[in-house]
Amino acid sequence: MADNNSSHRITSVSEGSPAARYGIRPGDELISVNGHELVDIFDYHYYSDDERLELTISRNGKKGRVIIEKEPGEDTGLLFENGLLDDYRSCKNACVFCFIDQMPPGMRDTLYFKDDDTRLSFLQGNYVTLTNMKDEDLDRIIGYHLAPINVSVHTTNPKLRCRMLNNRFAGDIMDKMRRIANAHLEMNAQIVLCKGLNDGSELERTISDLLTLTPQLRSLSVVPVGITKYRKGLYPLESFSQKDAKAVLSVIRKWQDISLKKCNRHFVHASDEWYLLAREHLPAQETYDGYLQLENGVGMLRLLEREFVYALAHTKRPLLKRRQHVSIATGRLAAPFVKRLCALAQRRYPDISVTVYPIRNDFFGEKITVSGLITGSDLISQLKGKKLGKKLLLPQNMFRAGEEVFLDDITCDDVSAALQVRVHIVKSDGQSLLDALIK
Repeated sequence: MADNNSSHRITSVSEGSPAARYGIRPGDELISVNGHELVDIFDYHYYSDDERLELTISRNGKKGRVIIEKEPGEDTGLLFENGLLDDYRSCKNACVFCFIDQMPPGMRDTLYFKDDDTRLSFLQGNYVTLTNMKDEDLDRIIGYHLAPINVSVHTTNPKLRCRMLNNRFAGDIMDKMRRIANAHLEMNAQIVLCKGLNDGSELERTISDLLTLTPQLRSLSVVPVGITKYRKGLYPLESFSQKDAKAVLSVIRKWQDISLKKCNRHFVHASDEWYLLAREHLPAQETYDGYLQLENGVGMLRLLEREFVYALAHTKRPLLKRRQHVSIATGRLAAPFVKRLCALAQRRYPDISVTVYPIRNDFFGEKITVSGLITGSDLISQLKGKKLGKKLLLPQNMFRAGEEVFLDDITCDDVSAALQVRVHIVKSDGQSLLDALIK
């Protein structure tokens, strides 16, 4: 391995970590661990799991050895310039429902990159199709005991999967998942549901097939396809109606009952969008089996409500002498739910008034109704001149991870300046929402 390999360059060392205690610094380059050169992050995690490590480090072009002793399972504390220690693997599919293909031109380059890298599934929880994986890749995952692996299944019908992913090699998904399950590695799975393609009897087939992989396959989520206005020349997809959503929920409830009898868990879960679209009540907390798929929007609203009600019951904030007004902007689908939570807070604290503004998605099209795809430009155009009060609350999922930047590269400060209001970014938990409302 070359000393100037920037993919192995260390960018930070956690304070108090084993690496910090033994003098490793940002800017150093990791060459090997216990004599093993590293192909990618899988190798690093596997070989650095030992309690005694011999690291070969390059500093200013000079190699040296560092011996580290640490507790079993303790992280060394290193972060790298390239999180995978290797090139990212792009997607080889051309899925009929791909959201990236529906993006408008002129956005930042990173938004057009299609990743389908199993290593990101292990590291960041990304869902991957496994179509990029060869037998030797599966062997490495099994040999290194890496889990959980999050799999984008969509359908277990081989011919239909090849068609939906536009990949003639995509039909062996059950074979690959069986290999992972037989190695006793945990998985989660998701289905992006497309009307007229993988719904109805095909959805039932997929759930039935995947249920055979339990308990290694811990959960399965079903989410509706997102359809933007930029679909010219793409496969003609349709949005789900209220009636369609009710039919999907009926199928899911049927298979939850079957799964409860088979393995004492609900297994298959509908994302929150289905309940909002069907105008049905969210299921009870125990239905979510511990909220295994929050990142897919499964149970987020139920958990938020539970946390919010608990926080409201335990807050000690006194009533204020003056009435204060705050505003919230969110997606059109969740706006009624958010209004109900705010009404609970206002009953407890009549000194606050809250206005919830549902934002229409002009940027991607009105069929996109979730808050995570709202842009700064839509916020500014639709809230200009509105009474926003003391502050405007925006959910954290509107912003790029770790930054205060919207999908259209407008910043939080830009919105604040344009609307002449203080913007408060709210985390996804109920306590944070209540604090933002009443403090």
